[in-house]
Amino acid sequence: MGGLWLWWIGEGQIEREAMEHVRLHVERAFRVPAAVWAGQARPQGTLDVRRKQHASGRMLEWLLREGPGEGRVLGMTDVDLFIPILTFVFGEAQLNGRAAVVSTARLSEPVLVDRRVLWERLAKEAVHELGHALGLTHCSRPECAMSRSAGLRDVDRKGGQLCADCRTLLDQAQDREPRT
Repeated sequence: MGGLWLWWIGEGQIEREAMEHVRLHVERAFRVPAAVWAGQARPQGTLDVRRKQHASGRMLEWLLREGPGEGRVLGMTDVDLFIPILTFVFGEAQLNGRAAVVSTARLSEPVLVDRRVLWERLAKEAVHELGHALGLTHCSRPECAMSRSAGLRDVDRKGGQLCADCRTLLDQAQDREPRT
């Protein structure tokens, strides 16, 4: 599978505890070590001025250029993301690719009093997007981290882990990966 890197690429700051919360969820879900990448660069050329949002596809391209050279990287940001056919997205990933991105921008709506709710939502979406990068598609089980999230209700309903079927699919895919 290679390494999993978590990289805060937001405009603001993120609490160290939030990064650790996400890191632990990712390690538990995928059963491999995850580490925080400490790159100082921030995405350029991703803002769509007309929409006042950032293009998640351009952010993925940027992560591939600027991030760690090996393994998979999850960029975490606080800017609002979109893809051309949707009003917003919580995140995006390259299916079977090396890059994924998630945003806290829509995960904190409505205004949250308890930051731990935001951390939990971020962790669930981090597992979801990294799952796509590892080859998983959407799951029909609403409690699975790989289920679709059209809104916050969907994010809050799902768990932060893979269901048994998605776990099996991931294990089978990893068995087929060449060993280095």
